[in-house]
Amino acid sequence: MSNHPLVPKDITGRYFVQEWRHGIAILSAAHPEEWKDILDVLRKFRLLRSDILKPGGSKSDISGKIDGVLSSRGWQEKGFDTKIIVDDVTHPSPTHKVDCYKNRIALEVEWNNKDPFYDRDLNNFRLLFDLRVIDVGIIVTRATELQTIFNKLGKGASYGNSTTHFAKLLPRIEGGGGGGCPIVAFAIRKEAYVDDSR
Repeated sequence: MSNHPLVPKDITGRYFVQEWRHGIAILSAAHPEEWKDILDVLRKFRLLRSDILKPGGSKSDISGKIDGVLSSRGWQEKGFDTKIIVDDVTHPSPTHKVDCYKNRIALEVEWNNKDPFYDRDLNNFRLLFDLRVIDVGIIVTRATELQTIFNKLGKGASYGNSTTHFAKLLPRIEGGGGGGCPIVAFAIRKEAYVDDSR
């Protein structure tokens, strides 16, 4: 889904990649360390059968494999204290926390939430970009094609059509949901799946 020369073939072999407003060029040129972190994490990630079969919780092991490794490289969950001041009157204007943040790059992992979480993420990226806090917003999610694997494992009902998958994200990005913020989306494809029961 991406023929961008800056995305290595081993990454496009296991992820659909979509950018908006030259997000990949900005990442690779202005933030090479963060770009390397992201590529390294995606390169090492495998979607294990055992992780899919684990009961749900507040944060899945699948998400933790991505943001946990980034955390070990200096990325952190980050909230921003934003407010508007009009005639010396302060009006709080809070944003939600970003899963992973480092050096003006924000990354969200949306593995299996309700799909309106994409609207929240993109709006947050738009606001933080307009406030000159971030340069690029990144979303790591799952490819819609993984539904066939979930169905075979008897977990299809846990990953319904109204949850976060690439077919729900793409129209939101292309429809300008992130405003002027450069965005890069990575969707985990079936090629990243490993049946570790064998």
